[in-house]
Formats: sequence, structure tokens, C-alpha cells
Amino acid sequence: MFGADKGTLEAGSSRLNGKDLKIGIVQARFNEPITDALAQACTAELLALGVAEQDITLIQVPGALEVPLALLAMAEKMKFDALVALGCIIRGETYHFELVANESGAGVTRVGLDFQIPIANAILTTENLEQAMARRTEKGRDAARVAVEMANLLEEI
Repeated sequence: MFGADKGTLEAGSSRLNGKDLKIGIVQARFNEPITDALAQACTAELLALGVAEQDITLIQVPGALEVPLALLAMAEKMKFDALVALGCIIRGETYHFELVANESGAGVTRVGLDFQIPIANAILTTENLEQAMARRTEKGRDAARVAVEMANLLEEI
């Protein structure tokens, strides 16, 4: 049975210790009231999980399409245990929403796989502003938790 083995890696909740982790955050400024709230919630949760304030680096870029390039630059420095992507894409009346959502998501994933670094993707893709407002705090916290847990998991593996 999975999980019954003594050799099985620890359960997820035990991986939420951020002590000694270095976390990089890239925040898109487009839809800034939403992304500011994402960044605040993410940073607060990282601190609550034990990540030292000086070990959190936050940079801003214009929009979601620029997030992957900034993540790439941070990953190349090889000084972070995990990265976080923050942004907000709200559906409009044109195909632009799909383009930005698909390309930013694919770029974030590609950086993580190419550099074997966990990236918590909290680039919101919503139908409207109300959905974005409802998700901003929870998703910011979730991103922090994912980053810490995955950094610890990769260290265990």
C-alpha cells in the first residue's frame, strides 16, 4: 500500500517548513490591485512558514507574458530553492485572453522543467474582475505553500 512503506517520503504538511529556503517571486503589474494582493498574501504566508524576509526576492514585470523571462533570469542565477509566478489575466472580448493565458502558462512550466526548479504558478485566469478579487488572497497563500512544499520535496528526492 502506498504510504505504508518506511521508505516513503514524508507527507505534504511536514514539508511546509520554509526555514533556510530562498524564494523568488515575479509579479506582473498588469491588473495591479489584484497582483499586489497576490504578492502581499504570498509574502505573508512565506514569512508564516518560516522563510526569512531577506530570503524573499520580489521583482515586478509589466504583464503576464513577461513573467516567464524574469523567472528564467532568476532560475539561471541558481540561488533560489523555488520561484513563484504572480499575475492576473481577465477575459476580454478578444482572443488575446487565450493567447496571454496559454503562452504565460507554457512559459512558466517550461522554465521550471528546464531548470528543475519548482515554480508555483499563481497567474490567475478569470472571466471577470469579481472572480479575480475573490481569488487573490487565497491563491497568493496557496502559491507560497506550493513553493515551500515543492522545494522541500525536491530536496528529499
